[in-house]
Amino acid sequence: MGNLRSVSKAIEHIAPQAEVVVTADPRTIRAAERVVVPGQGAMPDCMRQLAASGAREAVVEAARAKPFLGICIGLQMLFERGEEGDTPGLALLGGSVPRFAGAAMQGLEIPHKGWNQVLQSRPHAMWRGVADATRFYFVHSYFPAPREQAITAATCVYGVPFTCAIARDNIFAVQFHPEKSQSAGLQLLSNFVHWRP
Repeated sequence: MGNLRSVSKAIEHIAPQAEVVVTADPRTIRAAERVVVPGQGAMPDCMRQLAASGAREAVVEAARAKPFLGICIGLQMLFERGEEGDTPGLALLGGSVPRFAGAAMQGLEIPHKGWNQVLQSRPHAMWRGVADATRFYFVHSYFPAPREQAITAATCVYGVPFTCAIARDNIFAVQFHPEKSQSAGLQLLSNFVHWRP
């Protein structure tokens, strides 16, 4: 849903030798060397579309076995439950996806929209060539709240500090949009194309 074309075009730009396929076909997903799951809009709609297309199980298998990059809702769906529509996620990671709320958000616009610093929590191959505190582009009202803090790969502050990137084994997922984040985003996508977890 949403930003499929911009993500595919960004990957084609940084990896012209790669075959980039935009698909919901389970066989194609299973055959892929690596999988990117972008998404924007509402989590209930994305989860419904994933199930209706028949791609849900193929995406779960990919997240368990091959280099996997989740972007925006592609990150949020990895968790157990999203507060938006009280939506069950894929439950590949423990935790929830709450909405920005509370006194700390007073005076701040929701959705969080625009450029913000990404503070790397630990070294990772996906950060190669990306300086700590680099600005990436965000558009979201909900954010991941992992149960296990060890999977946090980066945080951001918008009223409150929140996890904006996670990493575990073959999974790397981000709340921001690398395809809209100029050279830093292209570097992160290039890192994904070459990543051998």
